[in-house]
Amino acid sequence: MSRIHATAIVDPGAELDGSVEVGPYAVIGPHVRIGARSSIGAHCVIDGRTRIGEGNRIFAFVSIGGPPQDKKYAGEDTRLEIGDGNTIREYVTINTGTVQDAGVTRLGDDNWIMAYVHIAHDCQLGSHLILANAVQLAGHVHLADWVFLGGLSGVHQFVRVGAHAMTAFQTRLAQDLPPFVTAAGNPAQAQGVNQEGLRRRGYTPERIARVKQMHKLLYRDGLTLAAAREAIAGLAHADPRGDGDVAQMQAFLATAERGIVR
Repeated sequence: MSRIHATAIVDPGAELDGSVEVGPYAVIGPHVRIGARSSIGAHCVIDGRTRIGEGNRIFAFVSIGGPPQDKKYAGEDTRLEIGDGNTIREYVTINTGTVQDAGVTRLGDDNWIMAYVHIAHDCQLGSHLILANAVQLAGHVHLADWVFLGGLSGVHQFVRVGAHAMTAFQTRLAQDLPPFVTAAGNPAQAQGVNQEGLRRRGYTPERIARVKQMHKLLYRDGLTLAAAREAIAGLAHADPRGDGDVAQMQAFLATAERGIVR
């Protein structure tokens, strides 16, 4: 038997591992699956075709798996997928996808989602993210791994944020934020490189120096975006330890349909 509080309502169709804990007055719908060692706090509502992996901690009053806040939604069979080892704090809301996109909202592994965060339909979130209190993600937002969004930041629909990027408190992102870049303001402006984050993740001084070179070409040398992309491509093969970072930046810039934060 799962460790389910007597006041919780768990539909007989839900699939919960025997080690799952469910707190008082939680409500879990018929199409929900929850993996081992996960805990569901008091008064949570988990509905829709929602799959939650192992070792997740979901705190009180969270509402996930509800239908998308999209007026075009007509009850289609869409999903929410959450990976392993995530912490989801109080009053977070995460919606399922829409048929206008992939039909699924995804959250990866080992993410730290603080209170009052909203993750809208069709968002595709990577792993090792930190979304501080009251971050708001509109529909179809893509966040790569290791992104940090400061409290009360807002992200416009269809915006992409590259790996290791970071925003300050109350930042408004209406364009794509490239990998490694820090941004602040309303509207957002590029501020520098997320050096401390890279150091914490084991980047060598040489790799960080290469990232700084890319930032200089993109933001400090007065180049057009096309010219900056060409110059960044020229940094490849100078040092194999940083070639992956250059390739990551090139790939991101090549697909920046909304333009980038400048």
